[in-house]
Amino acid sequence: MKRSFSRRDFLAMSAKGVGAAVVSYGLMGCSSSDDDTNVSQVSFLHGIASGDPSHSAIILWTRVTPQVEGEMKVAWEVATDEGFTDLVTNGETTTTAERDYTVKVDAIGLATGSRYYYRFSSGGVVTETGMTRTLPQGAVDSVKLAVMSCANFPAGHFNAYELAAQQEELDAVLHLGDYIYEYARGEYASENAAELGREVLPEGELFSLSDYRTRYGQYRGDGSLQKLHAKVPFITVWDDHEIANDAWSDGAENHNEGEGDFADRKIGALQAYFEWLPIRPWREGNHEEIYRSFSFGDLVDLHMLDTRVLARDKPLDYVDYIDPATQAMDSAKFTSDVTSTERSMLGAEQLQWLQGSLLTATGKWQLLGQQVLMGKMLLPAAIAMQKLSIAEYAELGAIAQLAARAEANDPSLTASEYSFLIGNQHKLTPEAMALLQMPNVPYNLDAWDGYAYEREVILATAKSKALNLVVIAGDTHNAWANELTDAAGDAVGVEFATSSVSSPGLEYYLGIPQDQQAVTEAGVTQMVDGLKYTNLRDRGFMVLTFTAEQVRSDWHYVDTILSTEFSEDMDKQFSAVSQIGSSQIVAAS
Repeated sequence: MKRSFSRRDFLAMSAKGVGAAVVSYGLMGCSSSDDDTNVSQVSFLHGIASGDPSHSAIILWTRVTPQVEGEMKVAWEVATDEGFTDLVTNGETTTTAERDYTVKVDAIGLATGSRYYYRFSSGGVVTETGMTRTLPQGAVDSVKLAVMSCANFPAGHFNAYELAAQQEELDAVLHLGDYIYEYARGEYASENAAELGREVLPEGELFSLSDYRTRYGQYRGDGSLQKLHAKVPFITVWDDHEIANDAWSDGAENHNEGEGDFADRKIGALQAYFEWLPIRPWREGNHEEIYRSFSFGDLVDLHMLDTRVLARDKPLDYVDYIDPATQAMDSAKFTSDVTSTERSMLGAEQLQWLQGSLLTATGKWQLLGQQVLMGKMLLPAAIAMQKLSIAEYAELGAIAQLAARAEANDPSLTASEYSFLIGNQHKLTPEAMALLQMPNVPYNLDAWDGYAYEREVILATAKSKALNLVVIAGDTHNAWANELTDAAGDAVGVEFATSSVSSPGLEYYLGIPQDQQAVTEAGVTQMVDGLKYTNLRDRGFMVLTFTAEQVRSDWHYVDTILSTEFSEDMDKQFSAVSQIGSSQIVAAS
């Protein structure tokens, strides 16, 4: 019997100091971290990071690697200049194995909309200098955000992080989850891992706190990731692989019998997440929520959501709606289940919080930072269930249309069309016709398409205030630009989704040849209402730029992840724009 992950579990984690941050109030005098206590006993192998900026504070992070176990003193400094001649806050703390030797500082009392430099030291060893910034207040001309997701260490090098670190004037990096993956060595997307020197640690699948800590340590040893963390503050949420594939509140697709209690696994995974990410700890007395808001002056209100851990119901499965004998789909039962008001992704409390945040928002743009696609991705069921490829479906559909025209004695049917029909009519078997006649269904029931009721609530809330709604997503490993419409067909907002840092996308799952990429993308865009752009092959990230007039999404792609020698693939770069008040997307290559 699996037990639920309860508030008591979160409280227990909090009592252990999980994610706890030392508050840095101001200048505290000389640091004693450079005394003999830690000399020659420490190193900083995992870099530095900042995150969760507010108007007057920022979380600073590092990890000490001790040569000898024990209590380690660590000091920090924050200044307005790289030379640290104008210190604004500093201090000292200790860390131990209880926190995996991580250090988290909440530097408060900072000036709004300002750039700062920071560093840590211990035993005479000083980290590199990091750069960060607080959030602006009042009138803001523009906000520039990089959006990242889905970094699988064995799949290839983190060149997307490297390229993102080359971007100038980023206000923050929004990481939408799958910061790590939990799979064992040799499993998902590991075909080139040994050759690249990127086989995972530990070797097995992650189950315990120690396992997750080790995997975070390996990821945070990556130089490209360290470079981006040191340059820009991160605002993060988790997705499923920080715990296990296709996770929901009480289980996961790949958490199996004999693998222990899922709630225990989740506790360890989330503890490691809070230790290793520069995220502000849970608020006192309210330890279950990771969802939170950030205000970029009068321009953008960012609401980061948890669509995974807190309240998500188990995803539906098409297998439960298909007659194994006839392959017919029980569409009525499926529609009833997928639109049920009882199905939850956010949970009542988080949904109510989001509604309240949107209804009281003052920013010109309302931005939802979350994990999975919100746009309706309805495809013919034969394609969605991978019974036919897009090319096969298109071919059979064309033959079926010709057959229907011939049966109706269509006078416009040409000789060449008739000849083609005669040569291919044998492909219209009863099984093929049954596949063609299946309805359009959601491609991915793990996304918002599988939780339609709460999506409608969110869209109705935005519609009631005529908000300028922008939704961002990761998870799919591919890039998308959608126009969001409610059940009545009214335009409500736009959605931009990022490709992955390194995880393979639909080209991997559907076996799309490289020379078929363009035609496949065109076919998908044509089949899906509201879809204006997709990239189904390339790895990268996107940059959102907000002004008072428009939001622009620029997708950036790397030409390889199989070598650290890479360049930006300029032929694949793409941009899309939505004007304020329009809820429409204008795409321009």
